[in-house]
Amino acid sequence: MRRRRPSGGFLLCGLLSWTIMMNFLPMYLCLNLEERMKVVGKVLKEVPLIDGHNDLPWNIRKFLKNQLREFRFGEDLRQIAPWSTSVWSHTDLRRLREGMVAAQFWSAYVPCSSQHLDAVQLALEQIDLIRRLVNLYPQHMALVTTANGIDESHQAGKLASLIGVEGGHAIGTSLGVLRMFYQLGARYLTLTHTCNTPWADCCKVDEPGRVPHIGGLSHFGTLVVTEMNRLGMMVDLSHVSVPTMLDALATSKAPVIFSHSSAHAICNSSRNVPDHVLKRIAVNGGLVMVAFYPHFVSCAESATLKDVVAHINHIRDVAGVDHVGIGAGYDGVNLVPKGLEDVSKYPHLLAALLESEKWTEEDIGKLAGRNLIRVFRQVEQVRDQLEAQGMPPVDQSIPPEDILGRSYCRYSGPRT
Repeated sequence: MRRRRPSGGFLLCGLLSWTIMMNFLPMYLCLNLEERMKVVGKVLKEVPLIDGHNDLPWNIRKFLKNQLREFRFGEDLRQIAPWSTSVWSHTDLRRLREGMVAAQFWSAYVPCSSQHLDAVQLALEQIDLIRRLVNLYPQHMALVTTANGIDESHQAGKLASLIGVEGGHAIGTSLGVLRMFYQLGARYLTLTHTCNTPWADCCKVDEPGRVPHIGGLSHFGTLVVTEMNRLGMMVDLSHVSVPTMLDALATSKAPVIFSHSSAHAICNSSRNVPDHVLKRIAVNGGLVMVAFYPHFVSCAESATLKDVVAHINHIRDVAGVDHVGIGAGYDGVNLVPKGLEDVSKYPHLLAALLESEKWTEEDIGKLAGRNLIRVFRQVEQVRDQLEAQGMPPVDQSIPPEDILGRSYCRYSGPRT
């Protein structure tokens, strides 16, 4: 009886199995999607999956005027109006659990139109909203303000909920306000949104035909970064101009983050991070958390999970596996990649990475959460070092000429 020759696929996997035993390649190349999902599930039981940016709080403001009594976060919002009909809605507790999300930075977003008006009040209201939302679900969520708190919540089976303030105009050019945001639980500040502040340029100035306002950070802008280092607050450079990125990197004694940005070399949006900055991030010890918005991923109206994989791999190749994370930007976008439709899909992204020989379980753990926790701990260590050195709070005010003609709602009497 004639024996059948082994198929090419059988021979390939047989060869790969031999290679695995020789410790050259991971075993995942021979696994199907279901098997790779099991590997991801195993990793995420040990390592908290952390997303750097979710805009659900602003959607609650838009749809419910920040009134939570009718917000059924524990249910499937795809079945509940107005969430069911909104292309901006991607998040609820059920889908977060399905996506094995262990920690979420909730954005206290403040629109640029509020700058020099009621930006501080809006930021306070959004911080208050996040804290009230967490308090409504004590069995499922916990307000977290430390790196260790993320691990502790993960072990307790609760969603670690952290606060990031999006838009430097939210501090109203006041370091005192910045300090109070920290006291209320904010653990990163995005230095700008899509508008310049009086002390920092945003990414819009990098676009053709635009003129920089400052050319990066002003002197007061460097003081903002210095005070964030002293507080132990992460400096978030998503939305800022390239000169602002470089000035912040030159100023900060602690690692910085991009909470929701992608690779400029793949999609040349001004919201993305160019390679020369990625190399500086590696030196700084910081982190780029990859955004999913198609206009940042494919520079088009549509994108796929594979496009996001390409950005993750590029940032890994340029900056290193220790400097890439995930910051999808759900609930702040009206377009999402195919295969990453909502917060339940993170495991599919990690499983897709395991199709490549370059990704191991350890690497997936770094991308998922270990990198962010490392950065957070280093930011806390810098804070502790500065405290041990006796560094006092920065007590300087912004020069009046920096806000001349724009201080519409400012007290005109004696100032500190």
